[in-house]
Amino acid sequence: MTITSEEVPAGWAGSGTVPGLRRPAVAGTGIHDYVIEHHAELRELLTERGALLLRGFEVGGVDGFSGVVEAYSGTSPLAYAERSSPRSTIKGQVYTSTDYPQDEEIFLHNENSYQAVWPQRLYFYCVEPALTEGATPLADIRQVLRSIDPQVREEFTRRGWQVVRNFHAGFGVPWQEAFNTSDRNAVVGYCKDRHIEAEWLPDGALRTTAAHDAVHRHPVTGEEVWFNHATFFHVSTLAPEVSAGLRAIFADEELPTNTFYGDGEAIPDDVMDHLRAAYRSAAVRFDWQRDDVLIVDNMLAAHAREPFTGPRRIAVAMAEPSNA
Repeated sequence: MTITSEEVPAGWAGSGTVPGLRRPAVAGTGIHDYVIEHHAELRELLTERGALLLRGFEVGGVDGFSGVVEAYSGTSPLAYAERSSPRSTIKGQVYTSTDYPQDEEIFLHNENSYQAVWPQRLYFYCVEPALTEGATPLADIRQVLRSIDPQVREEFTRRGWQVVRNFHAGFGVPWQEAFNTSDRNAVVGYCKDRHIEAEWLPDGALRTTAAHDAVHRHPVTGEEVWFNHATFFHVSTLAPEVSAGLRAIFADEELPTNTFYGDGEAIPDDVMDHLRAAYRSAAVRFDWQRDDVLIVDNMLAAHAREPFTGPRRIAVAMAEPSNA
């Protein structure tokens, strides 16, 4: 599709695919009715672009945002399960975006691509934009896959990737929060159902290990996509001082979160450098405006978060589980 100047969001920058932008023809148009009326067109545009920005509509706050999820996906938002990052519930199944310190970057990733079931659709709602930066950069993971060195791509396609999580007291999300229960047997049952190896360690910590494919096929287009958390969860993707500090305390297999090839062998740091560069080369960004709604095809676009200043508040919802 040819991109006109009117379709480029304000503050857009980057070399990747621009998210589709739609504005109301008449001021005061309600977003819920617009989504229903243009449903087929919007779904087609999302599959083409990977992300869709609805700007200038009357949203109606968090309740209206939840209604957008139901209008577009035909279902209520999903609960946030098997958590890897802290979030706060705003209302129902609408959450804050990740509650990390505002001076930290959150690297590009596909939501819950480390799980057996993931949301096909992500929804973001700008309640309050940041004063500076604070964008949610996007990267077309079809483009990411094309830019990965063929030998690296073949290695991951053949071997897959593995995530190891160690729930140590005082480091990261507690296992009780990650699995929404304090019942150890419930955790073991959850993991067994999803092909996750769960091990209770002598000090009471929990270790989980799960292997996944690195490359998937999009359920609508059939295209191959680079869909995994191998880069995001690798210790070297953390800020250098944080990565070095954790490695001084823990062996790589004992870190709060780390990734390996699917057979458990270490992924060299230079390979991770290459993968991070592939993501960044595909990244685009735009400045949030109040009441913006962003819909993301989770198997076409990775998302991130810039550091920011000010009161930035972005609501998040998920829908359409991959095994629906």
